[in-house]
Parts: sequence; structure tokens; C-alpha cells
Amino acid sequence: MVWDPKDPWGKKSDPIDDVLKQAQAQFGQMMPLKGLRSIVLIVAAVALVWQGTFIVAPDEEGVVKRFGDIVRSAGPGPHLKIPFVETVERPKVEKLHRLEIGFRTDRQGRQQMLPKEALMLTGDENILGVEFIVQYKIKNAKDYLFRVDEIEETIQKAAEASMREVVGKSKIDEALTVGKAQIQQDTQTLLQGILDQYQAGVQIAAVQLQDVDPPEAVVAAFKDVASAKEDREKLINQSQGYRNDIIPKAKGEAAQIVNQAKGNAQARVARAEGEANRFLKTLKEYGQAKEIISKRIYIETMEEVMAGVDKIILDGKAGDRLLPYLPLDRLQKAPKTPAPAEEKKAQP
Repeated sequence: MVWDPKDPWGKKSDPIDDVLKQAQAQFGQMMPLKGLRSIVLIVAAVALVWQGTFIVAPDEEGVVKRFGDIVRSAGPGPHLKIPFVETVERPKVEKLHRLEIGFRTDRQGRQQMLPKEALMLTGDENILGVEFIVQYKIKNAKDYLFRVDEIEETIQKAAEASMREVVGKSKIDEALTVGKAQIQQDTQTLLQGILDQYQAGVQIAAVQLQDVDPPEAVVAAFKDVASAKEDREKLINQSQGYRNDIIPKAKGEAAQIVNQAKGNAQARVARAEGEANRFLKTLKEYGQAKEIISKRIYIETMEEVMAGVDKIILDGKAGDRLLPYLPLDRLQKAPKTPAPAEEKKAQP
């Protein structure tokens, strides 16, 4: 603008304002006012639709807030909300979340121990490095989002405290060997109770021990102790196996001996009963013919007694006429049969 000497105090025009006015004039010529309104209405409608709808994924739950206050929940699928007034939080309620305690895994998959979290004191005053994982799911989306601040850090601290309490009641042998499953179960139960008291809206799915080791300074000594315990268990198992093998055999042999004894007893009883019956029958016959039975018994007895003796029988009358005969030569012991002599060598 050229300076006017008649109006020295007049305002000078800004070059930028001049450019904007020219651009506005050209735009007005290019786009009529009616078309501009239509575009504005279309853009406003798209914005309203965009702000008034939301979609909840299958593994999510929608929590709708109005001016910061929770008004309703929404399941999977498309839903409506008041534009610019209501907002939606969509936590993944079906996802299994994972927290690492005592260690961290980097992007390359390498694990690094965190002594501040991992080192714990056992019930028998030993120190262990305990690394474990906590897996959880969202049980109540409203409580998970708004009851507890920094929910993951809270779960992590509560899990560490629960594990310290359980390990502090356990002996080192149990923590290193057969007691791991019980430690996991007790920690999960205790952690779930703490989070329920906080109303954290979380369900603990599992507590898994990753690594339980003594500090590096005493690892060698602990390995020797563990090896000795394994040898002891091996010997115990071997001895139990030998016991399980020998005892059934001994019981079988004992049962066999008992059965044989019972069989012998029954045989003897039957034999005695038979002899008793025979005696009774003989007695009955003896009552009927005493002389005949007496003579028969005498002859049978003599046959039994003299069965293995060389004998000469003489009639009574012949005995009176002859001298007594004693076979003295037969009473002597027969000489032992000499061992066969070695065969003489053949003469040349």
C-alpha cells in the first residue's frame, strides 16, 4: 500500500492478509457456497459415524465410559456409543498373559537372572535363586482396568512375595528335588488370594518354576550333595527291588514246605488209622480163634524181624539129637574189596 500524505497515520496493510484474501476470493469463485456446505455435512456425518461406533474383537471385552464413569460392558461385535462423550476400553480377556519373575528374556531369547528378585531364603536358612513364570487371564475387565493402578507391576510384586513366603517355609532339599510341584501350587493359591483381596479382576492360570539353583559360589558343593542323594535313592530302589524279588520267593517256599508238612501229616494220620483198623479187625479175629491168630502173629513178626538174617531152621526133634551149630565164619565181617590195581604197562 502506498503511503498517503493526507492520512499519515493510516494503517498499513499486511502482505499476508492480502494473500489470504486473494486465495479466499479465488476459492469462492471455484467452489460455490452450496457445495461447501455439502462437503462439510458429509465430513461431519463420517466423523459422527466414526466416533459413534466401535467393534469389539472376539478375544476382547468392551468397557464403555461416559465422562469417566463406567456405564456398560459390550461383548464381541459392532456397537454404538455417544460420539465425543463416551469412550471405550477393550482389554483382551481371553489372552493368557505372562510375567517373568527373577529373570528377564531379551529380544534374542537370552535369559538374564535378576538377583534382587530371584535370591530367596529357605526354611532351613539356605539361599536359592528362584526363577519362575506367572500366567494369568482377566477375570473381571472393570476391576482389571480401574481397581488397581499399575496392575502388571502389582501382580509381579505379589507373585514375588508369595513365592518368598512359600520358599521360606520349605527346606532346600524339597525346593531342589521333589517339592517343586507343591511349591508351585502353594504359590498360586497364595497369590490368587492376595489378588482377590485387591479386587484386581485377575485369574492366575499357572505358576511355573523355570530354574531353582543355589548361588554360584556354592553350586559345586550342592551338585555333590545332589549326586550323593541320587546315589542314595538308587541304592534304596535297588534294595527295594531285591526285597520285592526275594520275599515272594521265600513266601512261596514257605507255603510249599507247609503244604508238604500238611500232606505228610495227613498221610501219617491215614496210615495210623489204617493200622488201627487192621489191629481192631485182628483183635476181633483173635477173640474167635486165639491159637491160630497168635501163631500167625508170631510167624509174621518173626518174618519181619528175621527178614535180613541168615538162618538155619531145625525141627525140635532134630535139634535134640544134634549139637548146636553156630556159623562163626559168617559172623566175621567180610573183608573190604581191594581197589583195582593199575594196569601194568605193556611189556615191550
